[in-house]
Amino acid sequence: MSARKLLFVDRDGCLIEEPADEQVDCYEKLALMPGVITALQRIVAAGYELVMVSNQDGLGTPAFPEAAFAGPQRLLLQVFESQGIRFREVLVDRSFAHEGRDTRKPGVGLARHYLADDGWSRAASAMVGDRETDMQFAANLGVRGLRVGPQGLSWAEVAHRLCDAPRRAELERATRETRIRVRVDLDREATPEVRTGLGYFDHMLEQLGKHGGFALDLQARGDLEIDEHHTVEDCALALGQALRQALSDKRGIGRYGDAEVAADAADAAPAAGADAAVRVRLPMDESRCSALLDLSGRPYFVFDGRFPRERVGDLPTELVPHFFRSLCDSLGANLHLEVRGGNAHHMAEACFKAVARALRQAIRREGSDLPSTKGAL
Repeated sequence: MSARKLLFVDRDGCLIEEPADEQVDCYEKLALMPGVITALQRIVAAGYELVMVSNQDGLGTPAFPEAAFAGPQRLLLQVFESQGIRFREVLVDRSFAHEGRDTRKPGVGLARHYLADDGWSRAASAMVGDRETDMQFAANLGVRGLRVGPQGLSWAEVAHRLCDAPRRAELERATRETRIRVRVDLDREATPEVRTGLGYFDHMLEQLGKHGGFALDLQARGDLEIDEHHTVEDCALALGQALRQALSDKRGIGRYGDAEVAADAADAAPAAGADAAVRVRLPMDESRCSALLDLSGRPYFVFDGRFPRERVGDLPTELVPHFFRSLCDSLGANLHLEVRGGNAHHMAEACFKAVARALRQAIRREGSDLPSTKGAL
């Protein structure tokens, strides 16, 4: 299960406009920042929990009575709640800057309980504010800071950066048998760059990137003087891990993929009434392969097929299903793969192309909701 994402948000000058006297102490001074409702709705739908953090100089003193603050603050929260936007917590510091209290931003005294909580992701969380002290507060918490207002971003841009961040991953996997570096970008198509020392296997991995619709760079050095097994298996494990990392919490993805590489050109077009975005058919000479994929978070692999010879180029055909089994293990995917044909080259290539096309459907963005009733994938 992915760790929670928190969005810490300043109030004055960030959620609401800040008046010249820097005190929202009456209803007439309460005005929302442009675009904040729409942006926060997107952010909440993307799985962020909101925490308001605000410095209110001298709150509770005769110069800033509690009642003058409470009314506008209560109305503000009611407006947000009416639009489906709720704050899990509101943290307010009442001190003046000259008092130097650690509860006042950029100090993190008010948020100390979050520093002691490992149940949320610092890397996935953020702080939105309009002042340098807000950015310093973000750094002190260990999250990224986004500045709004005349000197910063619009709320629409904040939502874009938080919800539409490029899905990329880069990792290295090193063992006594192999050393592998893999990079993926699920939101960009590019010519695959693959080098494993196995020519036919390189060609198959290129099919995954090309027909999967994502940028893939995989470089591997393995103990090929022993055999091909370790290199093929570890490439699958590294690629699956990178894909899973790039998918993050999987919000907004299609999740499911269904593809069939068909036997002849007549099968290349979808049947009447079929949804081409759901079912993809491609010709592969005499061979046919179907792939059913679910990015469920639960690895399971089913293979049905028999290759007519033991090798295709420098790749043992027994390693084709083993590659996909290993990919499922590290990706957390359920894959049913079936292949029929008379040419081992065509059959193996059909497997990689069918899985790639199913993967293209499963990873594509369709919104911001999590495609599961469980609340996690």
